[in-house]
Amino acid sequence: MKWYDSAVFYHIYPIGMTGAPRTNSFEISEHRLNKLLPWIGHIKKLGCNAIYIGPLFESVGHGYETVDYKKLDSRLGDNEDLKAFINTCHENDIKVVVDGVFNHVGREFFAFKDVKERRENSAYKDWFKNLHFDWNNDYNDGLYYDSWDGHGTLINLNHQNPAVREYMMGVVRFWISEFNIDGIRLDAADVLDFTFMSELRSVTDSCKQDFWLMGEVIHGDYTRWVNENMLQSVTNYWLHKALYSGHNDHNYFEIAHTVKRCADMGMHIANAFYNFVDNHDVARIYTKLNNKKHFAPVHVLLYTLPGKPSIYYGSEFAIEGEKKPYADDILRPELNFEDYNTALESNENTKLIAALGNMRISNLWVGEAGYRELLLTNRQYAFLREYGDKRLVAIVNNDDNNADVHLNISGEFTEIFSGEKRNFDGNMHVNIPGNSGQVWIG
Repeated sequence: MKWYDSAVFYHIYPIGMTGAPRTNSFEISEHRLNKLLPWIGHIKKLGCNAIYIGPLFESVGHGYETVDYKKLDSRLGDNEDLKAFINTCHENDIKVVVDGVFNHVGREFFAFKDVKERRENSAYKDWFKNLHFDWNNDYNDGLYYDSWDGHGTLINLNHQNPAVREYMMGVVRFWISEFNIDGIRLDAADVLDFTFMSELRSVTDSCKQDFWLMGEVIHGDYTRWVNENMLQSVTNYWLHKALYSGHNDHNYFEIAHTVKRCADMGMHIANAFYNFVDNHDVARIYTKLNNKKHFAPVHVLLYTLPGKPSIYYGSEFAIEGEKKPYADDILRPELNFEDYNTALESNENTKLIAALGNMRISNLWVGEAGYRELLLTNRQYAFLREYGDKRLVAIVNNDDNNADVHLNISGEFTEIFSGEKRNFDGNMHVNIPGNSGQVWIG
């Protein structure tokens, strides 16, 4: 089993979590990445064995308009700080995955600055998509280029150019040799060149055993990205949507249908998906839920359905954050460790996340288990995860009232929240409280 087969992720947006300025002065005024060191113990106690952190490298503002791929963002500190952070994670048996922003660069990136200065004579004029010197742009550069989603600060690279691909492969080799990272989350993978991603897979496979590549993909046939020649995982936006709307609408059919859609691709692919209920681009789950008590069954499903669960920093405390136009900072707040250092003892939502995370760490086989639906109504849903002779039964209830559930299951099981042990003889009869979930391990 590879480490990522049983990964439980904690997602950090470092510029936000450390309270860094939103505009980069390109001078180190404070080694803010060190603010994350006290969180590592907390992350481990949550039952997370992997961190996805990013963006990390020198950029102008939000982090995705990269200026220098080989230098930690000055607002966070220097490369030695990043090495120390990753080393501390590894000492705590936590893998580290970083953001790879390879689709586009910022306007201060060296190759684009050279194009602006030398124009047609620049050695980098073929590094950018749809570059024209007889057009103009919003910055009055006297040239035109394609940008990601029309944002002129994000200049699309031309990955059909072998020089661009080789430059980025050099960046990845540097990250692995210099920082000892364990994986890369590919930003905007849904628009990245497939030749580039295939070549990247070959490079990372040759550089480090069990290296993990995960792509940010919102729409499309996920199997185009997840296969032996491309990526090991993609963001599961299908399940993200189903988990909150299935509870808001009291409609477990939506969730079960989405799970079946994933499972029909093959369990090895369904188990590979990166599952989440919120991240740095979408509203916090506690804000999205019409009934805040649904926080519990939502997370029971996140941790027990096929795929790798991920918690976005702060959401284990049930903090809120509404998605608003041009106001992403709301989703990416500063958090001080001292304000939350007792949450594992005092916050019921944090206790829930920790119990689920540690269940996954104690039962690594769940990451590769099969899936079978046992019960499905609008308001109750149960399923079996099975791996050899090991079994997990998850039951959730989105109704305000208790529900009696009967399942055709035999054997000895222990419920992870209550510690109750029971021996079922073919009729697994349990009473599940309203707006809750149970996880039975046998």
